[in-house]
Amino acid sequence: MTQPVMRTEFTDLKLLSRGKVRDVYDLGDALLIVSTDRISAFDHILPNGIPDKGKVLNQISLFWFDRTREIVRHHVRERDAARFPERLRPHTVSLRGRSVVVERLDMLPVECVVRGYLSGSGYKEYLKTGAVCGIKLPAGLRDSDRLPEPIFTPSTKATTGHDENISFDKVVDLVGKPTAEAVRDLSLAVYDHACRHAESRGIIIADTKFEFGRDARGLVLGDEVLTPDSSRFWPADTYKPGGPQASLDKQFVRDYLESVKWDKNPPAPPLPDSIVQGTAQRYREIFRRLTDRDLE
Repeated sequence: MTQPVMRTEFTDLKLLSRGKVRDVYDLGDALLIVSTDRISAFDHILPNGIPDKGKVLNQISLFWFDRTREIVRHHVRERDAARFPERLRPHTVSLRGRSVVVERLDMLPVECVVRGYLSGSGYKEYLKTGAVCGIKLPAGLRDSDRLPEPIFTPSTKATTGHDENISFDKVVDLVGKPTAEAVRDLSLAVYDHACRHAESRGIIIADTKFEFGRDARGLVLGDEVLTPDSSRFWPADTYKPGGPQASLDKQFVRDYLESVKWDKNPPAPPLPDSIVQGTAQRYREIFRRLTDRDLE
């Protein structure tokens, strides 16, 4: 198994930010986004990464950007490292398969979450209130039940700490009614399109989150799209509501961390080889099943 890429150090480029997973470099009128193999859980970056994880995130996002381009514009300018701007050519080998050059956007301060199934924080909120983000749901729903129809359940975009679920009215307060309605409708449309494709491949997309920004022409889909970091992917052949599901996403890591009773305060514990390898295998499997191709 290849060694994970934990960070990039391109001293000839201006580092704009180093997030939980992505290193972003300032190219002036554009950005270079590099997806590393770092993995985070419960708002902390774990000490060891997952080999090729960044390639999966980058390439599965490109797959979905292509499939949904008739629904919404996306931010990618160039995906082939061999065709990146001349100043990036010395780093072609490091960038290949895990990076994109993208348009600079004015990003909205909202995580656009869509849920087709009741799980995770949504299920916890439902148990307390009978609703998720102010949306009243039928009584008696179980963990992992399919919802009558997908719902838009936005959250804050926290720079530190946890994102918090918010109501649609709060989104209106943050970005205005026309933009709030537009990102809600776009999120639901992209999710619906993705679910139909995934179901044809034996995969359930239980929930996912999107990020949108603005350029001079309007709304643009940015960041990552329908990845195993940002979505819950369940194999359809083992789906059984009433409890947690087998997953092909980051839930495998969260479940391990819960099993060792980590208090979710730093330092985060290292992942054993079995969890690293199991996570890498799940990420590659969901990529192959959804795209019908191998990683670049």
